[in-house]
Amino acid sequence: MGKKRYRLPLKRRREGITNYYKRRKLILSEKTRFIVRLTNRYVIIQLVDVHPKGDITRVSVHSKELEKYGWKVAYNNLPATYLAGYLAGLKALKEGIKEAILDIGLRVSAKGARVFVAAKGAIDAGLHIPLGEKILPSEERIRGQHIADYAKLLKETDPERYEKQFSQYVKSGLDPEKLPSVFDIVLNNIKNSF
Repeated sequence: MGKKRYRLPLKRRREGITNYYKRRKLILSEKTRFIVRLTNRYVIIQLVDVHPKGDITRVSVHSKELEKYGWKVAYNNLPATYLAGYLAGLKALKEGIKEAILDIGLRVSAKGARVFVAAKGAIDAGLHIPLGEKILPSEERIRGQHIADYAKLLKETDPERYEKQFSQYVKSGLDPEKLPSVFDIVLNNIKNSF
């Protein structure tokens, strides 16, 4: 009997779902994992404990939940990601979770990425997650100032493209140029609810 020429990777690795090398390291840390998953429209954040019978989700936040606090559009941009992370952090503290470790899955670690913005939101809520300050974007970007500046520029230079680019904002009655102030209002609503 000959030796196998080709070793087939595990199914979840082939499908691009799980990096088992990273997962093993996270599991061996024996800390709650702060999992951030980004879709085309939403941000999903979970705090998960590892058990022999399977992972147990202790806290889960979907960026669509921000509607309850006054956030109306764009559930996957930087401000919405921060707010979802902040909400997850407050829910985790309510559950008694004080410390977690960031799990970004198969995403590549890049400066200013949304996964780190979500973790920053949880850190600001009071959850301890080890994270370097260099990898985070500026406070202006987290508040959405870059979106407001771009909307203002587009409105002055190309009104037709502005209407197309920010149609959901206009449709919901939200001025994209006032996004940082809306961010502050929603953040206060989240703080007051806990």
